[in-house]
Amino acid sequence: MSSRWSHRGPVAVACALSLLAGCTNVLGSNKAREAETEVPESFAASAADAGPSVAVQQQWDVFFDDPDLRSLIAEALENNQALNIQIQEIILAQNEVAAIRGEYIPRLDASVGVGVDKVGEFTSQGVSDAANGVPNPLAGFGFGLVASWETDIAGALRNARKAAGARYEATAQERNFLVTELVAEVARSYYELVALDIQIEILDRNIAFQEDALEIVKLKKAAARGTELGVQRFRAEVLKNQGRRAAFEQQRVIAENRLNFLVGRFPQPVKRSAERLMSATPEAVTTGLPADLLDNRPDVKAAELRLEAAEFDTKSAKARFYPSLRLDAGVGFESFRAAHLLTTPESLVFNLAGGLTAPLLNRVAIKADYRSANARQVQAVLEYEQAILQAYTDVYNQMMAIENYRRRYELASEQVATFEAAIEISKALYRSAQADYYEVLMTTRDSLEAEIELVDARRDQMLALVSIYQALGGGWRTTP
Repeated sequence: MSSRWSHRGPVAVACALSLLAGCTNVLGSNKAREAETEVPESFAASAADAGPSVAVQQQWDVFFDDPDLRSLIAEALENNQALNIQIQEIILAQNEVAAIRGEYIPRLDASVGVGVDKVGEFTSQGVSDAANGVPNPLAGFGFGLVASWETDIAGALRNARKAAGARYEATAQERNFLVTELVAEVARSYYELVALDIQIEILDRNIAFQEDALEIVKLKKAAARGTELGVQRFRAEVLKNQGRRAAFEQQRVIAENRLNFLVGRFPQPVKRSAERLMSATPEAVTTGLPADLLDNRPDVKAAELRLEAAEFDTKSAKARFYPSLRLDAGVGFESFRAAHLLTTPESLVFNLAGGLTAPLLNRVAIKADYRSANARQVQAVLEYEQAILQAYTDVYNQMMAIENYRRRYELASEQVATFEAAIEISKALYRSAQADYYEVLMTTRDSLEAEIELVDARRDQMLALVSIYQALGGGWRTTP
């Protein structure tokens, strides 16, 4: 055993040192760098980003006050297939950590064996066994323990284990990000569905009004105070809005079943309240500082952890250039007679060996693996920086959207009020023959468009509120 160490050890060390001497040039110009994590000090020069972000710290069941919406979100978090698939990804990542940890610790196996061995009588072994009275064929019985240990002196397995741990944590963060997306998508689909309910109600009301107006035009024609052109124009307007209602109805079917899909159930009626949308008052959201996104956005945290895992993978790949030390040992009992199997010390056997090895002919493959690991690290750096940039841009866009949609809603409200007054005036003028049918028709048409636009404006307000909640990283937190 001493001679094995005296010859193999120094040779392995010398080979490893010579390989490492040229390892620094393996990467060429594609060397990894630190990720750039600096972000602007604020999102914009406005009061909206002053102070800490309250919205992102709120749970979804606090942020959303509509009980029907909260019920849908809770059901989606329980039954959504995509979210449940991600949970299995977490379990897979957890098992990877356990598997690598198992490779790092010493291995101990138990063995039990029974066999028989017959040698030729005219061989040297056969002649020797016959001379010494050894039975032929010769039975064999044995049992014992066998241990082996890859000591990992270069840290390859340790770094691989740390990489697997970082990937596991990244997978958990990716699930949190999926939760934020699911919560936001359920809320967006809910508001779109409710907006369609209101718009269909507006269309029904306008169709009823236009049908009444059509009857009035018919009566005027019969009294020779109107023309067939007026009758046909009003009839065409009624038919147009009836067709538009059918299109809205199909959009409502799709929106309702999208909600059912997100919740994880087959098509069925969705409980909702249309009144709450128009009566809601979107509150101002403080965004906090851009640096908070590094902690609040699960996708940014996941990218950071993926980068950490890539760094450990690179260290593990580099460690393959170093020599490795393996220890093997065994102890047990062996005998050709079962009766003597436990006789001590005659049947006792053991062995102990150690070996230090370094790669020689496979260095090209090791270099390739090292370069690939480094490239993945560079890729992870870029993906992390991209995640930070995307997070900042998302928040900035939604900040602008909230302000712009607020102004749009105010203007749409004024427009609807103006058209309501105009309709009453046009009807009075038409009855007194001071206005023709065309003025009444155009006023009601423009009023309908204004009401539809008002609902769109309020819906977009709520969608922007949902989007900034998601952009800030809200929705995944649960009660401690």
